[in-house]
Amino acid sequence: MSYSSSRFSRRTLLAGAGGTAAAGLLGIRPAWATDGPSSYTPSWSSVDQHPPAAEWFQDAKFGIYFHWGVFSVPAYANEWYPRNMYNNGSNENNHHKSVYGDPSAWPYHNFINGARDKAGNFVQFAPKLRSAGGNFDPNEWAQLFADAGARFAGPVAEHHDGYSMWSSQVNEWNSVATGPRLDLLRLHADAIRAKGLKLLVALHHAYNFTGFYQWVPAQPTTSLKKLYGQLGAAAQQQLWYDKLREVIDGYQPDIIWQDFNLPQLPESRRLDFLSYYYNRAVAWNKDVVATYKDGFNNRGEVFDYERGGPAGIQTPYWLTDDSISSSSWCYTVGIGYYSLDAMLHALIDRVSKNGNMLLNIAPMADGTIPSGQRSVLLGIGDYLKRFGESIYATRAWTAHGEGPTQMGGGSFTTPRPGTNRDIRFTRSKDGRVLYATVLGWPGGTLDITTLNSSRINLSTLTSVQLLDSTAGSSINLPNRTQDGSALHISMPSSNPPFTALAYVVKLTFSGQIPALGSGSGGPIPTGWARIANVTTGLVLDSGGNVASGSNLKQWNYDGSTNLQWQLVDLGGGWYRLVNRTNGMVADSWGNTANGASCLQAPWNGGNNQQWRLGNLGNGRYQIINRGTGTALDGAGNTAIGSTVVLWTPNNSTNNQWTITAV
Repeated sequence: MSYSSSRFSRRTLLAGAGGTAAAGLLGIRPAWATDGPSSYTPSWSSVDQHPPAAEWFQDAKFGIYFHWGVFSVPAYANEWYPRNMYNNGSNENNHHKSVYGDPSAWPYHNFINGARDKAGNFVQFAPKLRSAGGNFDPNEWAQLFADAGARFAGPVAEHHDGYSMWSSQVNEWNSVATGPRLDLLRLHADAIRAKGLKLLVALHHAYNFTGFYQWVPAQPTTSLKKLYGQLGAAAQQQLWYDKLREVIDGYQPDIIWQDFNLPQLPESRRLDFLSYYYNRAVAWNKDVVATYKDGFNNRGEVFDYERGGPAGIQTPYWLTDDSISSSSWCYTVGIGYYSLDAMLHALIDRVSKNGNMLLNIAPMADGTIPSGQRSVLLGIGDYLKRFGESIYATRAWTAHGEGPTQMGGGSFTTPRPGTNRDIRFTRSKDGRVLYATVLGWPGGTLDITTLNSSRINLSTLTSVQLLDSTAGSSINLPNRTQDGSALHISMPSSNPPFTALAYVVKLTFSGQIPALGSGSGGPIPTGWARIANVTTGLVLDSGGNVASGSNLKQWNYDGSTNLQWQLVDLGGGWYRLVNRTNGMVADSWGNTANGASCLQAPWNGGNNQQWRLGNLGNGRYQIINRGTGTALDGAGNTAIGSTVVLWTPNNSTNNQWTITAV
């Protein structure tokens, strides 16, 4: 009997077969770590059943990784130095010629093998352990990560440059055969796990052979072709997969994080990786997480925003990778850092929106972590040590927060500190405690407008406390009033009673936190929803797994995922409408004509795929396209399967819709 494509969980199989006794009969262990199939096949229908965000991952909130490798040696510009040093006339190219020589005579692999620069200095990526007289101490790094409050951590095990930081049998350009002569991934993995943290391994190697080295001339040997991504598509794709298998089998990572350009690999290769990783996790009896920027989907994997995040709450659970520096992901001479309050407030904001933050640091080539980076990490750790109950093991509430400071709204949005009028919400997993984190001291009175009397009934609120500076202690805040404008809480004094970068007010209820409304329009669902036309009563339908450019239709609601949509907040009042079955989004295709069909396509970020919700009251909305200014319209056609069109917004109920959570 095969369960490879079954929707039964491993836990369900055991329970349904009689629990522990049945487990013995089936020849499998009685205690499974996670829900999900007992095995996976390389197909989307199978790997999509993998639970994407394990509970430990949703509880963890904060992780650390690091761009450290051969590119750290020149310490110039950024981690794309290996690429740009070959781009004639670029700053990196001119710098390289000045310091080392022309790349034709002084190539990038000299940093691996070791060579002298023009001044006669021997340069090589060859960090030495402190025990051998060097500056690198993986145990000290891991202790710093733990002190920073991270719950998962790990290295960039291979960047675009093609250099493997582990004992590879398939890539001779690795840290054991060359340079440091150390299995750096093993050293990090053992040290990180010894501190009780989960292991993340980041791999960026898909871009190595799909564009990174575009300016490097053809190499004369097979070995050099391998380093510079010139083996040819089939061989490079096999190497991509073989490297992943080595990391999986040799180090059992809890998270495999991959960078962009995965769609350049055949779909079959991507599915081979996912099914292999998930099957190995079943054998290890471990919850694992695979993240992606492209090439996978959020049914079985976790989407990662680079340097950003959504403007509002987004489901399913997501991740952002951000860096401690705005200028580079690796160490460079003169590197600058974001402020501690900007990074901490970014973490708080992302957690409030149903996400985790993975923070990159930039060690020096010799293994030294600069003091400026240590200060930021330890500052975050100090906050989490004191107020971590409002972060760890929490979940997003109905609203993420309030206040004047806009954070997020997509990838590449700069972290910025909030103000004493910015508030971010989280809740306990049991739904009985609401945390309101203020990004500065509010003064004598804290006004929480989200909790005004027209939006929430606070009759079951039993206590309000300010989390004190010492973990586990609090200050009671008994004086509070609620009116149509806000919940007004009297604080201990006009001046802060202790120093912190954010202050947490804990609201405890006798039962579940009461439901939150948002006035006549009703709350916009953050999960899956049905979008129903007011005139026809039919709902927006993708038609299922159809081709890009297919018409959107109307259908009777029957619970099918074809009829379910997620409104993903892009910031600035714009949303993308994502279908649950095919992952495509509603798209105007730029057709401004009244009566033009509304189509669907993969998300590309264009204005034609962005929509504004015009709140008409009574739970009704116009859904207006950013590119054309026209609105979704049912055309008054009550026939099942009729096409949804676009029309200039007007008073007709044909272009009015209700949005209801499913």
